[in-house]
Formats: sequence, C-alpha cells, structure tokens
Amino acid sequence: MASFHPRLVLLLFISLFVFLVSPSFAAQKSSFRPRALVLPVTKDAATGQYVTSLKQRTPLVPVKLTVDVGGRFLWVNCDSGYVSSSYRTPRCRSAQCSLARADTCGDCFDGPRPGCNNRTCSLFPENTATQSSTIGEVTEDIVSVLSTDGSNPGRAVSVPRFLFTCGSTFLTQGLATGVTGVAGLGRTKIALPSQFASAFSFRRKFAVCLPSSGGGSSTGVVFLGNSPYKFLPGGVDVSASLTFTPLLINPVSTAGVSTAGERSDEYFIGVKSIKVNGKTIPVNSTLLKINKEGYGGTKISTVSRYTALETSIYNAVVAAFVKSLSVARVKSVAPFGACFSSKSIGSTRVGPAVPTIDLVLQNPKVSWRIFGGNSMVEAKKDVLCLGFVDGGSEPRTSIVIGGYQLEDNLLQFDLASSRLGFSSSLRFRQTTCANFNFTSNA
Repeated sequence: MASFHPRLVLLLFISLFVFLVSPSFAAQKSSFRPRALVLPVTKDAATGQYVTSLKQRTPLVPVKLTVDVGGRFLWVNCDSGYVSSSYRTPRCRSAQCSLARADTCGDCFDGPRPGCNNRTCSLFPENTATQSSTIGEVTEDIVSVLSTDGSNPGRAVSVPRFLFTCGSTFLTQGLATGVTGVAGLGRTKIALPSQFASAFSFRRKFAVCLPSSGGGSSTGVVFLGNSPYKFLPGGVDVSASLTFTPLLINPVSTAGVSTAGERSDEYFIGVKSIKVNGKTIPVNSTLLKINKEGYGGTKISTVSRYTALETSIYNAVVAAFVKSLSVARVKSVAPFGACFSSKSIGSTRVGPAVPTIDLVLQNPKVSWRIFGGNSMVEAKKDVLCLGFVDGGSEPRTSIVIGGYQLEDNLLQFDLASSRLGFSSSLRFRQTTCANFNFTSNA
C-alpha cells in the first residue's frame, strides 16, 4: 500500500478545502441583490431632452440614451458600431417574444449581424421626439448599471440577457448629440423598470428627478426600485413626504404603431380642474377625461419639452395668468404666447414671483402645484414667458405635462400599486434634483 508524507496530506486537504469553499464564496458574491438601482440624468441644452447612460454589450461600453418615461422598451441603434460577443436573438414565438408582446416574425437576408437575423420576432422602436418609428429586431444582451442604497451609488450589477429592440440610424435623428437610443420606462414587461425588478426581485417602482440646468452642468437621477431617495444637504429622504394620486390607464394605445385592442403604456393622471392663483378657471371638463377612443386626459412626458394644453384650456390658463400677474406684457417669443419683462417680476426660493398654477387631482385637497421655477422660461435676455404651449384644438391628449414642468420635482411611479407620488418643487426643501450624491460609497 502506498504511503504519503504527512505534510503532503495536509497540503492536499487544504487544496481540497479551498476548492470546495471557493465556489460558495463566489456564489455569495454573485448573489448580491440590490434593493434599488440608479441612473444619472443630464439635460441636453440644444434639444431640452434628458439623457442617461448605462453600460451594455461584451465588452461593456457606455451607451447614451434619451429618457422616455412612457417609452415601451429600451431600443438601441444596431446599424452602426454595435459589436458584442453576448448579443443573442430569441427565436420566433419564444418565451422572450411572448414577454415582449412581439407577434411579428420575419427574416433578414442581409445578415447575420446585430439587428438583422432570420426567424426572429420584431417590435416597433419609436422616437417620440420626432414621431417616427420603424421595425426592429427583438434581441438580448448584457446590461450593467449601478446599485444604490438611496444615498449613493454602489457596486455595478448586470443583467446578462436584457431584452431590447434594435433601432436604425435614421431613428436617432432629432435625439441629443451622442445619443444612440431611448430608455423606455413605460408599463410594458420589457421596459427598464419591469425587467430590472424581475431580475433583482424588487418592487416594480421607479422615480424620476430631472435636473433644471442644461449642458450637462448638473446631474439628476432615475431610481429603479425601492426608496429611500436621499438628497444633499443632510440626506433628506424625499420619498417620506410625497403626495399620491392614482395612475390611470388609457384603454387605447398612444404609440405610433399599435395593434387593435392594445392599451397605452404611457402614464396618465386624473386632473379634475385647474386653478390659477388659487381660483378655478373655466375649462371643458369633458376634455379632462379619457374617452373610449383614447382621446383626452392628462399624461406625463419627459420627451415633450414644455407642457402642451388643448387650445381652449391653454387660452383659459393664459388669460387667468395674465390677469393675476398684473404685469405689462412684451412681444411674445415662440413657442410661447405670454411673455413679460423680467425686470418687473421679483424672485422667490421657488423661482420668479408669479401666480401659482394648480392641477387639482382626485379631490380638492390633492393638487400638483406649479411654481414660478417651473412655469416661467427665460426666453431671452430680460424676458420671461409662461412656459406652456398651445397643443392644438384636437390633440390626442388634452394635457401633456412636459419636462420643464417636471424639473426639480421628484416623481415616483409605483406600478404595483398603480399610483404616482409627487413632491412639487424640491426648492422648498432647499434642495434640487442635482443634489443626489453620485460619489460612490462602494
């Protein structure tokens, strides 16, 4: 019988122990599940669009995306420079295609390449800034983002088979410089909030806090997952003092391309009336409701630059605002209809000292108040304009709350409870959306 030196036996035992234990350590490391994720958001000065970035592909590369709160999914331009060893295409009628509600299948004979493969399913990526869309291949690739504890970003986490759709180069026209796609945060099962919630087993909830300064001079934030949402100074948790209103569902799709019977994936709220300087203005209440054809109502958009109002509502708001402000008007600056000399208007913590505008929601005690910082736009030197635009006499949606009115307001979209939490202006709390501490504590 062979014999072994005691020291050799000890070394073999230690090696075996390390071999057996090391995988468990690796499993513990890989099993880290964040309670929330965080994305940075900047404002593009030229377009007014809100831009985020995440990492995608193998090897990972940063991808700049326009934030579309009502967008149905993530889409990326696959026509130009898309290189990845982890790119995968689900087959027609696969579970992934069913999850994406992608019933259209087809072949592409110019491939194989990203965005062009045979027997794959397709969706219709949309550029809502230019109202254009195309057909695009549904596909998968690795996506990496930062986790957060609500106060700082933490370690990076990845989803290896994140579903998205390939767009085309022409579809990026009209998007901010350097942007190659759209980050859709809508109600679908493959939009960013739902996919990340499924991957990391957290609540289907996200929050948006848009910065008010353009040109990348300040950074806002999108939280994906559970609160808290803390901002400097002092780490104030904005989620602790939100006002809530139900999220409504439009029964008819508002997307550029849709199928019969498909409902909208955008976010609607129930505005019951509008007040200017505390007084209810006369509007046709029928316009504030979503009818059976999907027209009317109020939706939230991060792609629309300013809030658009149906013509009769717009005229009523402007007339009441001008009367309440009692400041002489100056020549209008497009696209605005009511402009004033800034020298005649004072300032407050929440912006220019002008009449407040209230969107009254489910009852008279619940209002989304818009202060001067979100209602007045510096259109040119010494000229402030009411930052609402005429949406036309027969718009699809009567009120579209645009990005400018959302800035420095935190909005929490709780898909599981179908409710919206909103903060009104964070300036009242001596903070802004640019005050999330992006210094990592990892």
